[in-house]
Amino acid sequence: MQDMTEPKVVEGVVDEALPNTLFRVKVGGDKESTLAYLAGKMRLHRIKVLVGDRVVVQLDPYGGRARITKRL
Repeated sequence: MQDMTEPKVVEGVVDEALPNTLFRVKVGGDKESTLAYLAGKMRLHRIKVLVGDRVVVQLDPYGGRARITKRL
């Protein structure tokens, strides 16, 4: 059984850029999209994320916002 506290890590594509470093990311093929925010290290080092970029996303096990941890 999977532990609910561990985040699920998946790859996705940035579909839309929203205000306050929020992004709509398509994960799981082209069916599902989720809201995601930039991780702290990405903000600290000012890594730019644009529409169409492939990113690594940590999904919240409780259904909240996802966290973008890496740009591919």
